[in-house]
Parts: sequence; structure tokens; C-alpha cells
Amino acid sequence: MLRYLPFLLVLALWIYAFVDCLNTPEEDVRGMPKLAWVFVILLFGEVLVGPVAWLIAGRARRTGAEATAAPGQWIAPDDNPEFLKSLNKDDLKDDPKAE
Repeated sequence: MLRYLPFLLVLALWIYAFVDCLNTPEEDVRGMPKLAWVFVILLFGEVLVGPVAWLIAGRARRTGAEATAAPGQWIAPDDNPEFLKSLNKDDLKDDPKAE
């Protein structure tokens, strides 16, 4: 059973890279057109060259600041710094001791 583990790990990485490439918007793809990346992942997936190349060079890296500052994208309240600041303002208004 343990001898199948390397094959399953390669297959999992291959599938992850393929699905990630398909779900990545065209403007976020670096290096080559998206269709070319799909072919690279599928053709060189068995030897891990395609999926690793996609993860390293193909998709754009997003930092934490970029991920939270995406315009028009919904952000959870506990991750939204503007919402957290508004909570502090509301607490000061409602607190009778603050006067």
C-alpha cells in the first residue's frame, strides 16, 4: 500500500495544478497564455515539471495586502480592517463612561 503513495502524491499535485490553472483568470497568468500552461501541465505532469513550473512561474503571487484589497471582492468582517475600525468607533459612542 505504501508503494502507491508517490504515485498518489504526483497525481494529486498534477490535478491541483491543472484545476488551479483552469480557475486562474487570464490576466493573472504569467509567462505564457493560459492554454499553453494547460498543455504544459498535462504533457509534463508525470515528471512533475509541468505542475511545478505552473506553481513557480505561471500564476501570479498574491500577498496578504493584495488579497484583502481586491476591489469589488467580498471580504469577511473579521479580515476587513475598515470594519474593525468602525467597531471601535461604535463602542466609544455607546459607552456612557467615555463622556
